[in-house]
Amino acid sequence: MHTRKTSFLLTAFLLLLQFAGFAQDSSIVQWKGTGKKIAEGQYELHFTGTIKSGWHLYAKTIAALQIEGVKINFSDSSIKKEGEQVVTGNFKTINDQVFAASTEITEGIISVVQKISLAGAIPSKLKAELLYNVANNETLLPEEKKVEADMEGGVDVAVSNRILIKTIDIASPIAKCGDTVPQGKNIWQIFLIGFLGGLIALLTPCVFPMIPLTVSFFTNKSSRRRGIINAFIYGFFIFLIYVLLSVPFYFLPKGNEEILNSISTSPWLNIIFFAVFIVFALSFFGLYEITLPSSVANRADAKSNTGTILGIFFMALTLAIVSFSCTGPILGSLLVGALDGGAINLTAGLAGFGLSLALPFALFALFPQLLSSLPKSGGWLKEVKVVLGFIELAMAIKFISNADLTQHWGIIKREIFIGFWVLCGLCTTLYLLNVPPFKQKYPVKFSKTKRFFTAFFAVVTLYLIPGVTNTKYAKLSFISGFPPPYCYSIYDKPYYCDEPLKDYEEAVKLAKEKNKPILIDFTGWNCVNCRKMEENVWTKPDVKNLMDKFILVSLYVDDRQKLPAAKQFTYKLADGTTKEIVTVGDKWATFETENFKNNAQPLYALITPDEKLINNPVGYTPDPKAYQQWLQCGLDAFERSKK
Repeated sequence: MHTRKTSFLLTAFLLLLQFAGFAQDSSIVQWKGTGKKIAEGQYELHFTGTIKSGWHLYAKTIAALQIEGVKINFSDSSIKKEGEQVVTGNFKTINDQVFAASTEITEGIISVVQKISLAGAIPSKLKAELLYNVANNETLLPEEKKVEADMEGGVDVAVSNRILIKTIDIASPIAKCGDTVPQGKNIWQIFLIGFLGGLIALLTPCVFPMIPLTVSFFTNKSSRRRGIINAFIYGFFIFLIYVLLSVPFYFLPKGNEEILNSISTSPWLNIIFFAVFIVFALSFFGLYEITLPSSVANRADAKSNTGTILGIFFMALTLAIVSFSCTGPILGSLLVGALDGGAINLTAGLAGFGLSLALPFALFALFPQLLSSLPKSGGWLKEVKVVLGFIELAMAIKFISNADLTQHWGIIKREIFIGFWVLCGLCTTLYLLNVPPFKQKYPVKFSKTKRFFTAFFAVVTLYLIPGVTNTKYAKLSFISGFPPPYCYSIYDKPYYCDEPLKDYEEAVKLAKEKNKPILIDFTGWNCVNCRKMEENVWTKPDVKNLMDKFILVSLYVDDRQKLPAAKQFTYKLADGTTKEIVTVGDKWATFETENFKNNAQPLYALITPDEKLINNPVGYTPDPKAYQQWLQCGLDAFERSKK
């Protein structure tokens, strides 16, 4: 215990020194690396480390003590290790006081040799990560050290690693047409989506039965005037609690403009939400019940009986807690869907959600006679819950699809995604029709509302079916942005697929050859508005004809595919800080913010073959005529500039 505590404190102290600038490098081992060419595409890497006096290194794995030896990792998965690594040094066996055992260690100088093979261009410097454990007489300390090896015969590929294009002047385009500030998501649209989500939550078994119970509590416990005031305060606190959930996102570290987008498009976050939605869906189907710890709800409920404003607040908090099993999935969708537009969008969505949950309690307190018009709790609530379960399954496939797209796993292709939605829609329809295999044991009533929703899910299912085909009927404009792009298909030649370039340098080269302007499309695999533009605006004949006069290049800012080793580098930002460019998304996100001072997607910019900005960039432009006018303005300005 003492050793672990000492190790933690020492690690924290060394990190503090490094961040505070008191130490240039606090590592116990200082490394140098070289790469010797032994054949075409094959190298022998030599890493030499100097161990600080008074410390020793566990160079070899000691299974009995669960200590790993020196390990080498590469950020580029195309680099393959060949054979076993060879470790040499001043080895000796000591009575190790850290483990109170006899162990083999090395001191002074250590050498690690590893043969590798790699394809493509050989970089002048190859990045590797060395992991190992060091110790003195009291403390065990793991270290991770990034080391650059000078590669024999390597090529400096700085030209292909360009980020800042000095000829692009965002303040002085050739023509002034277009929006100087790209359009993002409409905050009122986010608010409305949140409001609709709250209305759905109201109809769940976790919330609906609470409405008459809570309103009666306020109206019967005190005078009518006092009861109405308390009900409004209660509703306000419900609204406030959900808004407060967005506050932490305003305190995320500054200086990284892509951080919220990175969070919302993180494959691991999307995988977590996929698992959460599956768990909630199975709960809605009645396999088990999900609740927060009863102690949490009990504490909040105990404090709600004080009869004061604070007590009313805890009543609202109790509702938020006990309804979590129904509201959690809706809030999760809101979180991932709104974050890429910034914390303010998340606040708008949660405000809409909280408002729609709060309104019934205030309105029914104001007009208690309307309580009699509410349908009684019963079997229909179970049906709502099961239908929500199928919707949760449909949403789950969306989250795993997001991860699949950014990681290029190639599992959830467009037709598989739509096919799963068809299956969910079919199951929902059959369940509402009460036919096998979903026939209920008790009598089922077919009200007008139920007939409407049965017809709705049946029509939606029929609408989706052509989406699994490779025909002109597979467009599905109403759900643009939700399924994967047309080109991410199980078919070799998808009907609507027109694959653009995905590399800026290739686009510049082609533009110079054909003397055409370049249309830069900053997009994302998980960007809904990007898909809407591609599927509903770019496909319009007039727009498509104009776009054919440009060299189109689509740069994906959320692409998690790692760049080849030769194209990974460290970029120095204008403020002097550095950023590691490891993935495709790292490169194009930085390219966008550095040259166009924006991190919104979609963002469209027109530049000349010699890389000068033609007109003001624009963002999401759902009106095809407006987008067409912007393209035409840029094309006219380019033609004038040639003369």
